[in-house]
Amino acid sequence: MAEVESSSSGPALSEPLKEPEQVEPAAKRPKIETEKNNEKLEHRLGGILCCAVCLDLPRSAVYQCSNGHLLCAGCFTHVLADARLRDEVATCPSCRVELSRASACRNLAVEKAVSELPAPCTFCGKEFARAILQRHQEELCEERITECQFKRLGCPWCGPHHEAKSHAEECPHPNRSGRELLPLLESLDCKSDAQDAIFRQLVNLLSFEKITFNDLQMKPYRTDEFVHKLFYESARFTAFNNQWVVKAFINTKNLRDPTQSSERDMNYQPSESRLLVCNTNLAFKVVLKSKSAPTPLTVHYMILSGPFGDLKVGPRTYVAEFSDQNCEGPVVPLPIPDTNECNRLLASKTFSLRLIMFLVSK
Repeated sequence: MAEVESSSSGPALSEPLKEPEQVEPAAKRPKIETEKNNEKLEHRLGGILCCAVCLDLPRSAVYQCSNGHLLCAGCFTHVLADARLRDEVATCPSCRVELSRASACRNLAVEKAVSELPAPCTFCGKEFARAILQRHQEELCEERITECQFKRLGCPWCGPHHEAKSHAEECPHPNRSGRELLPLLESLDCKSDAQDAIFRQLVNLLSFEKITFNDLQMKPYRTDEFVHKLFYESARFTAFNNQWVVKAFINTKNLRDPTQSSERDMNYQPSESRLLVCNTNLAFKVVLKSKSAPTPLTVHYMILSGPFGDLKVGPRTYVAEFSDQNCEGPVVPLPIPDTNECNRLLASKTFSLRLIMFLVSK
């Protein structure tokens, strides 16, 4: 009987010992799954759809290499521009496959997916789809920073939009006397006159007897130096019975490797036949190729985008005197808006521009 009792009690005592082993794994699995599910889908997509260079979600166009790695538009042009400056073949930063405008393509699915991902407003902190976030921050957000409507009268106030109306009712600047406002108005007039002077000068130049324009295509070349440097040059063209070219260069005077600088702009210099770019900027100059100019030529000139290009330049005129002894104009900056535009030009194989020249009659 004792043996029966001991044998019967053996399984009874062993069964409770096995129960925790069966329960513990079942309890852990749901815990691990809930931890994974706690991470929001948009956060996981943000790490997948980000740019391979800046690791940020693209704000505009998204390009991909032949292997599918993503680059935002700014980093894509920057990679191509750096390769052009180094005289190398551009490669994908992730897989090192060759990268060019011909081999890369836009990924519209990623662009649309990114535009629907939420992002917090800079001012109020609420989340909105990226497609409508900019409009919310610029026009709709009550916490966006605005200036006083009497700023032109000298009020320096800046604050949340919902406080602008109450501030305007208490603002003392509308009640200031004309004598107090006179210095401020004079400074505003000076800025306005400087802008008007540019357009008045253009109108005066259009009254010259001899005016010519040429639509030029700037093609990339390399110098014969030990370290080959990039420059752009147009084909020869005729103006005022003389041959000219335009040359553009990247100025590396203060920086051995221009790719080490993130800030880039362009300068230009007019001379008969050439356009120069300098100062880690794109600069140009006009060069006179004819050697039989009987008298010095005083020429005003300016650069525009023209009908065959999308160059973004501001209105600015330059003047230079050309002769047999001085056939190159001064190096002057190409008035482009920012570094992104410079990178875009460097990334393209060629770029087009229109050169307008005004000859001063003797």
